Amino acid sequence: MKHLKTVACSFAATLALTGCDLVENEKKVEVEKEVNVLVEDNGIKNSPKALNWFAEGSAEVASAQEVAAAITNNKGAAKNVILFIGDGMGVSTVTAARILEGQTLGKEGEDHQLSFEKFPFSGFVKTYNTNQQTPDSAGTVTAMMSGVKTKAGVLGVSSSVTRLDCESSQGIELRTALELAEIAGKATGVISTARITHATPAGAYSKSADRNWEDISDMGDQADKGCLDIADQLINFESLLENAVNAGEDHENIDGIEIVMGGGRRHFLPKDSAFNVELPAESGAEGDRTDGRDLTAEWKAQYPDGAVVHTQAEFDALTGNESKVLGLFNESHMLYEADRGNDIGGEPSLSEMTSKAVDYLKKDEDGFFLMVEAGRIDHGHHAGTAYNALTDTVEFAKAVQDTIAKVDLNETLIIVTADHSHVFTIAGYPTRGNPILGKVVENNSDGTAKTEPVLATDDLPYTTVGYTNGLGFADLGAETNGDARYGLEGATGRQDISAVDTEAPGYHQEALVPLSAETHAGEDVGVYAVGPGAHLLTGTNEQTLVFHVMNYAADLLDLATAEL
Repeated sequence: MKHLKTVACSFAATLALTGCDLVENEKKVEVEKEVNVLVEDNGIKNSPKALNWFAEGSAEVASAQEVAAAITNNKGAAKNVILFIGDGMGVSTVTAARILEGQTLGKEGEDHQLSFEKFPFSGFVKTYNTNQQTPDSAGTVTAMMSGVKTKAGVLGVSSSVTRLDCESSQGIELRTALELAEIAGKATGVISTARITHATPAGAYSKSADRNWEDISDMGDQADKGCLDIADQLINFESLLENAVNAGEDHENIDGIEIVMGGGRRHFLPKDSAFNVELPAESGAEGDRTDGRDLTAEWKAQYPDGAVVHTQAEFDALTGNESKVLGLFNESHMLYEADRGNDIGGEPSLSEMTSKAVDYLKKDEDGFFLMVEAGRIDHGHHAGTAYNALTDTVEFAKAVQDTIAKVDLNETLIIVTADHSHVFTIAGYPTRGNPILGKVVENNSDGTAKTEPVLATDDLPYTTVGYTNGLGFADLGAETNGDARYGLEGATGRQDISAVDTEAPGYHQEALVPLSAETHAGEDVGVYAVGPGAHLLTGTNEQTLVFHVMNYAADLLDLATAEL
């Protein structure tokens, strides 16, 4: 593994991590020598900012040379694999979140980098489904988790399925990277700020002819045709996997997913207020299940040494000695990061859940596989609230940063990507450092910033970020719950925002095309990687490559096959 030491050290130095000071100091001296030799233009020598740009570029090339020189065949070198999915985190979202985080830190913002943007390898991923140019999350997560593209709206089955037809999904189930890791004896985990039965997290463990079959009440007559709802599949993951690959016989490696944390409690509880966790009985039932089953109790019966947790206090009380953890922190999706303090029982952040999961999983000597989804980036965009989408992206980047500090990059492949993008734009000609959520303020002819927002040809100001379609403008002031927009009428088209604070949490950007919610977009999304196999994720790729890189780096299929 010596060939990866340089990669990890170079990357760690970039993030100001410890253990690489000597290498970094030597590299700094080399770069300074290079800059001194190459800088002859007075425009560079006499300008501190120009010299800084030049020196930084030279340093980046030096780092890239180290990384390129270090790469050799490293099949199976990844003991651990972590797949981070920013749901709906298109390139414009990454750019705007980068600027927002930088400005929050007191910088101008544009020259800032999110944690994963510092990874040594990056590329693009094509997101289409087999039957849609602009995809949905079920088809995209299936591509990433199984290496096979499929239709929109279906999970873990090939494209020959007929959506909403249970019988058509039988016999065409796909094996996921998490399942292969489980068979190979690795610890496994799934984390999301969405419902844990929602499309992206469900793509790690379920097979379904419809992504919306989250519990039996969603299935109609299809529940009688041999298909299980998604929550049921999660709770019985261990036995279902043994039935699928080991003829129902116990297999010592297949012991269930160790860490599951997210929202979606309603799909695991009966439609009976006696089972409410946070809501008082008079508020109605939290649960949706019409079969009377309490799946959390069934899970606890399977894993008596495991812990079922619902609140921040219960999360904080975890000791690390539990055999497994099932965390269901909200009846539906977890709250937006900006709104998290308003949860009745309290919710852990995405970075807290991820950090806790890594601490549990890395104790397994065979390694681990972990999927982490920032699901509410997507929901913020659908509601037309850039504030929520971007603050959740910043928290997502923090989860990545915290993870880097906890793992050995010589033996851990980390991939950060998105399942699709959104019709979210960055436009106008705002001056450098203009608030990314603010109105566009342009420069004067001499390059200095104007003092007032520029007006469009309709004599109205406009914001830098906006949406092509959706519900459009709303001014909800200090409201941190972006979903509050859905209770109001749409207001697409141009609005007079002269007196509106567009940087407030409750501001919803203008939209052009009137729809009941903003939509996904179809362009490529970024993919960022570090660790064994990361060098394979460059250029423009089919989304299925994400699976194949994880499989190659960790040798998942060969290890699983050997175990069976």
